[in-house]
Amino acid sequence: MKAPLENVKPKEIETRSFEIITEELGEKKLIPGTELIVKRCIHTSADFEYADSLCFSEGAVEKAVDAIKNGACIVTDTQMAKAGINKKALAKYGGEVYCFMSDKDVAAKAKEQGSTRAVASMDKAAKMGKPLIFAIGNAPTALIRLYELVEEKKISPYLIIGVPVGFVNVVQSKELIMETNAPYIVARGRKGGSNIAACICNALLYMIDNERDYWK
Repeated sequence: MKAPLENVKPKEIETRSFEIITEELGEKKLIPGTELIVKRCIHTSADFEYADSLCFSEGAVEKAVDAIKNGACIVTDTQMAKAGINKKALAKYGGEVYCFMSDKDVAAKAKEQGSTRAVASMDKAAKMGKPLIFAIGNAPTALIRLYELVEEKKISPYLIIGVPVGFVNVVQSKELIMETNAPYIVARGRKGGSNIAACICNALLYMIDNERDYWK
C-alpha cells in the first residue's frame, strides 16, 4: 500500500520538513547552538548521518557568527557552492563570496607549480588581507593547503567548513583540519559536497537574521 500524500501548502513544506527531521531525530542529543546547522544539512541531503558526522570545534559557530557580523567574506572551492550561498544576506554585513577556481591567474599558477587549482585558489585567498571563512565542499587538496597555511601562520581563518565529498584523501584532509587551532565545522567521513558547504553558510546567516529567536 502506498503511503498517503500529505496536503501541504508550498509555504509550509520547509516547516513540515523540519518537523519531520526533529521527529526522526527523536532523543538524539545535538551540541547546543549547532542544532540548526545539523538539521539544515539533513534537510539538504535527506541524510541523518550528519547528526553524527558533523564535528564542531569549541565556539566555532559563535566565532563564525561574530565574524560575519563584522564583515567577513566567504571563499569557496566551487562555483556551485558560491551560487548556493545567500549573497544578499551576507552583503548586509559587508561580506562577499569568492571562488577563484576559474581565474586565469589561478590556472596559470597551478600549471606552473604542478598543483591543483584548488591549491592555487587557497594561496590567492591567503593574500587577500580580509577576514575569511572558507567553505570547502569538493576539493580535499584545498583543505590540505589550508592546513599548511594555518600551520605556517600565513592565514588565520575565522572558520573552515571542511565538507568535501569523495574517496581520495577526503577523510584524511578533514582530519588534518581538526588538528589545527582554526575554528572548524567538519563532516567526518566521505560525505559532504558543495551543497552542504553552502547549506552551512546559509544556516549561519539565518541564525544571524533570526538572532533573537534562535539564541533565546
